Amino acid sequence: MIQRYILASLVHAAVLIQSGVLWAAEPLAREPSVAGYQSIQEALKSNPGQMIYVPAGDYTISEKLRIRSDNAGLFGPGRIIQTNPEQPIIEIEGASGVQLRDLTLTRVEGKMDTTKEALIAIQCRELVLENLRVLDNRTGSGAVALRECNGGQIRGCLVRNYMRISVDDRTASADWGYAFNCIDGTGIRLDNSKGMLIQGNRVIEQHLLPTPEIQKQYALGKFVKKNAQKGTITNQKTWDEAYTDNWHQGAAITVNGPEASDYTQLLGNYIENAAQGIDLHTDHVIVSQNIINNAHTGMKAMHGSRHVLIIGNQFSKNVLWSIGLMPGAASHVAAPGRDGGKPVAANVDGGSIIANNIISDFGYGNARWIWGDNGAPFRFFRGQKPANPPLTDVIIQGNIVYDTGRDQILVDGQPKVEPPRYAYAVIVEDGSNGPKGLHFSNNILHPGTKGLSNIELKP
Repeated sequence: MIQRYILASLVHAAVLIQSGVLWAAEPLAREPSVAGYQSIQEALKSNPGQMIYVPAGDYTISEKLRIRSDNAGLFGPGRIIQTNPEQPIIEIEGASGVQLRDLTLTRVEGKMDTTKEALIAIQCRELVLENLRVLDNRTGSGAVALRECNGGQIRGCLVRNYMRISVDDRTASADWGYAFNCIDGTGIRLDNSKGMLIQGNRVIEQHLLPTPEIQKQYALGKFVKKNAQKGTITNQKTWDEAYTDNWHQGAAITVNGPEASDYTQLLGNYIENAAQGIDLHTDHVIVSQNIINNAHTGMKAMHGSRHVLIIGNQFSKNVLWSIGLMPGAASHVAAPGRDGGKPVAANVDGGSIIANNIISDFGYGNARWIWGDNGAPFRFFRGQKPANPPLTDVIIQGNIVYDTGRDQILVDGQPKVEPPRYAYAVIVEDGSNGPKGLHFSNNILHPGTKGLSNIELKP
């Protein structure tokens, strides 16, 4: 019996290999297929706790697909097309061991702008998203969004064209007090999640780029609402002009929830044409072997991001900074409980390592026309508020900041030595809660037009 089973399996595999569609093959008989049901949702409902095959073809829906059963999931080469911009495409909630593999998730032409996610998972455990193609889900939210999920994996997925024209409304915050037109959207977003792996994904924006034409067409950066009182951390010039140049919002990958998110791995991802490449508000993070190409900021860690390991990444064509660490407004020291309340643990930034990264082509990105040459490949910030504890104890070693212009660039077809497109290779902000305990060693840092750093760098 065993020999007969093995022989049958080998014959089955040989046929698939010859056809060149091994990954898209029809499942074995024990796995149900949506082909036997009126809809994908009916197949999910009729087969709780099972993986369901989605054959090649287009499957239009107008309501989100709901997955609630442990160990359930969908796989196959099918393309699921959402026609309703008021609905996500797939929602997974409260389930363990769900898998989605090989599918394409997209929206119908003319209704690609949305406020909803392509895929949202809430309070899930050991979720696996693998080899998905999430296309043209243009949202101010996250195209792929996970909330309060633990032990999940997002591997080998393509997220393309995830941004839209939107309004960033900060009027509810006393820190800001205004709303403005912007480009917004996030490719992969994790909130309040732990033990997550984000590996080998490609997050690419090709639809909305920060060009002068786009800025003029949509009045990007212009205030559309303004409180009576200026926000406490709002720049006076920004307030008076009712305009902010920070209108290219969102990030390719965001990990949010600095007092809840923890133990995240971001490994070997490719990011192109983002606003921010990687935006971190979390602890115990590994950021390694990623390529961030043509984002105005390569990555930042703030709002109480502690023990961040940034090692062996490529940052290219950034404009504001490639690697930035900063205490944000949410950073705070530990405090005892008040009136019988629960004590508050510290939420501080630091205890991190930045090592063996290469920063090249700085200042050659799309957003240079907005920011000029005032950026810095490395930037270490003071706290946004006086009460924010300082960024403390960071090792910066073995990194390269490479001034591309020294090798000559082509100007009107002719080689020309170009001055650096940054003032300093490193900027360290001062002040009472400025960074403390920065340790530099064995770096190659090509100086900017004003020098190596705005302060003396000490080993």
